[in-house]
Amino acid sequence: MLNIENFLQKISEKIAQFRITLTREVAKFSKTREISTPQSDEISREVMRSKSLSPDPSLCPYCNSKEFVKRGLRKKKLETVQLYLCGACKRTFTSQFIKGRHFPMNLVIEGLNYYNLGFGLEETCNLLNQKFGVRPEASTLSNWTSQYSELCRYSRLRPFAVKMFKPEDTVETTSMAHRQIYRFRYHRAKMKILLEDYKHRNFGPLKEYLEAVSSETPHQYFQDGLRISEIKTKFDKAQMIIRSKTNYANALAKFVLQSVKENKFRHEALQRFFIANDSVTVASEVPVYIKKEDIEHMENTLGFKILDEEIRVKGQKENGEKGRVPKATSNSALDGLPRLLTGHIDLVQVRNGMIHILDYKPNAAKEKPIEQLTWYALALSRLTGLRLYEFKCGWFDDKDYFEFYPLHVVYKMKDRKKKKVRFKSGDSVEIPENNEIKVV
Repeated sequence: MLNIENFLQKISEKIAQFRITLTREVAKFSKTREISTPQSDEISREVMRSKSLSPDPSLCPYCNSKEFVKRGLRKKKLETVQLYLCGACKRTFTSQFIKGRHFPMNLVIEGLNYYNLGFGLEETCNLLNQKFGVRPEASTLSNWTSQYSELCRYSRLRPFAVKMFKPEDTVETTSMAHRQIYRFRYHRAKMKILLEDYKHRNFGPLKEYLEAVSSETPHQYFQDGLRISEIKTKFDKAQMIIRSKTNYANALAKFVLQSVKENKFRHEALQRFFIANDSVTVASEVPVYIKKEDIEHMENTLGFKILDEEIRVKGQKENGEKGRVPKATSNSALDGLPRLLTGHIDLVQVRNGMIHILDYKPNAAKEKPIEQLTWYALALSRLTGLRLYEFKCGWFDDKDYFEFYPLHVVYKMKDRKKKKVRFKSGDSVEIPENNEIKVV
């Protein structure tokens, strides 16, 4: 009897010692920038507690019907999944398009995030155990990285990145209280590789700006200035072209969003996955601002047409009623603009010799954030000193992707003089503005 009591006492001591060790390890990892942020932990706990791991589907995956209802729950070992019954084809389905998973999809995604930040297989499995209370085998994690290698294109750059930075230093994360909490992320290794090895060296000013965000951002601007998404002014979009296509971002969004239940967690989950696994996304929630005098410089010096004609005429009338006589070079319509405009860019990418400014918009096909994205491009161009023709803007969801050139929005081609070309035969060809050749 005495031996049993001693045995139980020793077990209790071992358990207590293990708990102390585990607490120290959690504290160790919580000091890093990207490993355990409060928001990401909140997402994980909320998803693990929820009965349905993803939002309601929009269509039946078998017949694309919208006529379906909830049909109970499927209890699995580590999660509970919502089932749906289609009224058209009478088939049962879930909102997760990846089937046969023993582990929840949010745990799989988190494992991919940690591994591509530079952690080894065993280290990543230990981190998942600390965060979810479930530890997959290293071989299982290796299978995930192989299975989703087409989605996680950063895996090609990972061997070079781990030689540059430690995993906890690869991504710089800064929380900014700008009326609400924004979590800025900057991938140091990815930016360095893109600039040095992929011939984007002219984007050095972008790298300098992103590296200075944490220490030099004027946070008071974001308390006083008007948010870009709230401004009512409109651009003259007569000469712009919006292209609709299927982009790699759609596949990434579809993969990530199946594991997120509430809309308020979508941006955070997408940004973390893009930063860790996409090969061209270098930063997220990038703070930008533009002053009124910057806009005046763009209109007067660069020849940009920031405001459309209706707003311009309205501003001139208001100035006339107040007895002002604006100068010929003055843009009186700018008098109605606020002193400062601020905003946060969802995702910044460097690819194909251009800087891409992306914004995630649920139901992207019904959205047209052209003004918002153009202001972002103008602000980032002004802050970095890069030319506006080096920027491209786009918005997307898991189905659609739309893009345009912000330069086409603000720069209007001037009328060209008619050219006349003479041939040896004596005939002449007149090339008018519409490029239709007319023989005279």
